[in-house]
Amino acid sequence: MSFKKNVQDTHISAQMKSLHGSLISILSALNRPRNDEKMIQDAGIRLDRALFSALVMIERLGPIGVVELADRSGRDYTTISRQVARLESLELVKRRANPIDRRVREAVISPKGKAMTDRIDAARERMANAIFKDWSKDELDAFVKSMRKFADALDGEPPIGEIKPD
Repeated sequence: MSFKKNVQDTHISAQMKSLHGSLISILSALNRPRNDEKMIQDAGIRLDRALFSALVMIERLGPIGVVELADRSGRDYTTISRQVARLESLELVKRRANPIDRRVREAVISPKGKAMTDRIDAARERMANAIFKDWSKDELDAFVKSMRKFADALDGEPPIGEIKPD
């Protein structure tokens, strides 16, 4: 079995390296505690920074079980379970039994939590307006469409086993 590299493979390899570098930069920016603190401040809310991402993920992905939330956030189940319990005590989320599997407890955003995430969304939009101020409508539309397509592809199973060398 011979493996031949062609010009297109080299080009794709360079693109993937660039894409990976871009993703690391994006994730690094998103994971900086000071950025969460700024978002909380700009939204005019009072929330422990440690609870911020859990609240937003529950609003976006909920109803969601703690196991799935932990998996999606890359955090330990017990940490997420404590955070969800704290969000529930603050009346920002509610927990309920999954209607299909009563053993699974799901977190769902409460009206008070939704009001808070609406304020976060407004702050996020103000920040985005500053970031994208020099982008044309067409550039932003294409970027959003491509990001959604990429995110949807990532949500599926990774196709690593399907990739075979020529």
